Amino acid sequence: MLLKPGSRMRSQVCTTEVIVVRPAAEDIDLRCGGEPMVDLDSDVIPGQTPAPGFATGTQLGKRYTTGDAEGELELLTTKEGDGSLSIGEVVLVVKEAKPLPSSD
Repeated sequence: MLLKPGSRMRSQVCTTEVIVVRPAAEDIDLRCGGEPMVDLDSDVIPGQTPAPGFATGTQLGKRYTTGDAEGELELLTTKEGDGSLSIGEVVLVVKEAKPLPSSD
Protein backbone atom coordinates (compact mmCIF):
# COMPACT_ATOMS: atom_id res chain seq x y z
CA MET A 1 0.00 0.00 0.00
CA LEU A 2 1.14 3.55 -0.70
CA LEU A 3 0.92 5.64 2.47
CA LYS A 4 0.53 9.42 2.79
CA PRO A 5 1.56 11.67 5.70
CA GLY A 6 -1.29 11.90 8.19
CA SER A 7 -2.91 8.60 7.14
CA ARG A 8 -4.46 6.77 10.08
CA MET A 9 -4.24 2.98 10.17
CA ARG A 10 -5.44 0.29 12.56
CA SER A 11 -4.61 -3.32 13.25
CA GLN A 12 -6.96 -6.16 12.37
CA VAL A 13 -5.79 -8.34 15.29
CA CYS A 14 -5.39 -5.93 18.24
CA THR A 15 -6.16 -2.38 19.38
CA THR A 16 -3.06 -0.75 17.78
CA GLU A 17 -3.65 2.46 15.82
CA VAL A 18 -0.99 4.62 14.13
CA ILE A 19 -0.56 7.85 12.18
CA VAL A 20 1.91 7.98 9.30
CA VAL A 21 4.47 10.71 10.10
CA ARG A 22 6.84 10.01 7.21
CA PRO A 23 5.74 7.58 4.48
CA ALA A 24 7.98 5.26 2.49
CA ALA A 25 8.68 6.29 -1.10
CA GLU A 26 7.27 3.05 -2.54
CA ASP A 27 4.42 0.65 -1.84
CA ILE A 28 4.94 -1.32 1.38
CA ASP A 29 3.28 -4.27 3.12
CA LEU A 30 2.49 -2.60 6.48
CA ARG A 31 1.36 -5.11 9.09
CA CYS A 32 0.54 -5.33 12.76
CA GLY A 33 0.48 -8.68 14.53
CA GLY A 34 1.38 -10.38 11.25
CA GLU A 35 -1.76 -9.17 9.42
CA PRO A 36 -2.09 -6.20 7.01
CA MET A 37 -3.14 -2.92 8.60
CA VAL A 38 -6.33 -1.23 7.34
CA ASP A 39 -7.72 2.32 7.28
CA LEU A 40 -9.10 3.58 10.56
CA ASP A 41 -12.64 3.52 9.16
CA SER A 42 -12.46 -0.13 8.04
CA ASP A 43 -14.32 -2.83 9.95
CA VAL A 44 -12.31 -5.64 11.54
CA ILE A 45 -13.32 -9.10 12.68
CA PRO A 46 -13.28 -9.21 16.51
CA GLY A 47 -11.50 -11.98 18.41
CA GLN A 48 -8.38 -12.29 16.25
CA THR A 49 -4.97 -12.46 17.91
CA PRO A 50 -1.44 -11.56 16.74
CA ALA A 51 0.61 -14.27 15.01
CA PRO A 52 3.49 -15.89 16.92
CA GLY A 53 6.63 -13.77 16.55
CA PHE A 54 4.54 -10.62 16.03
CA ALA A 55 3.10 -10.23 19.53
CA THR A 56 5.64 -8.04 21.36
CA GLY A 57 3.21 -5.11 21.37
CA THR A 58 3.28 -1.41 20.51
CA GLN A 59 3.69 1.43 22.96
CA LEU A 60 1.48 4.53 23.09
CA GLY A 61 3.18 7.71 21.83
CA LYS A 62 6.27 5.97 20.46
CA ARG A 63 7.59 6.42 16.93
CA TYR A 64 8.44 3.30 14.95
CA THR A 65 10.86 3.12 12.01
CA THR A 66 12.65 0.56 9.89
CA GLY A 67 15.82 1.13 11.93
CA ASP A 68 18.04 1.77 8.92
CA ALA A 69 20.16 4.87 8.33
CA GLU A 70 17.64 6.37 5.89
CA GLY A 71 14.74 5.81 8.30
CA GLU A 72 12.33 6.67 5.53
CA LEU A 73 9.20 5.22 7.21
CA GLU A 74 8.03 6.67 10.53
CA LEU A 75 4.79 5.82 12.36
CA LEU A 76 3.41 7.36 15.57
CA THR A 77 1.36 5.06 17.80
CA THR A 78 -1.91 6.69 18.89
CA LYS A 79 -3.37 3.59 20.56
CA GLU A 80 -1.28 0.74 21.98
CA GLY A 81 -1.91 -2.91 21.37
CA ASP A 82 -0.52 -6.45 21.57
CA GLY A 83 0.69 -6.76 17.95
CA SER A 84 4.10 -5.77 16.57
CA LEU A 85 4.36 -3.33 13.68
CA SER A 86 6.21 -4.68 10.65
CA ILE A 87 6.84 -4.30 6.95
CA GLY A 88 6.20 -7.80 5.71
CA GLU A 89 8.24 -10.06 8.00
CA VAL A 90 10.62 -7.27 9.20
CA VAL A 91 9.57 -5.92 12.61
CA LEU A 92 9.84 -2.13 13.07
CA VAL A 93 11.86 -0.67 15.95
CA VAL A 94 11.19 2.19 18.37
CA LYS A 95 12.89 5.39 17.23
CA GLU A 96 15.41 6.58 19.81
CA ALA A 97 15.19 10.16 21.04
CA LYS A 98 18.00 12.47 20.00
CA PRO A 99 20.08 13.70 22.95
CA LEU A 100 19.80 17.40 23.69
CA PRO A 101 22.98 19.47 23.54
CA SER A 102 24.58 20.29 26.88
CA SER A 103 24.09 23.79 28.22
CA ASP A 104 27.56 24.35 29.65
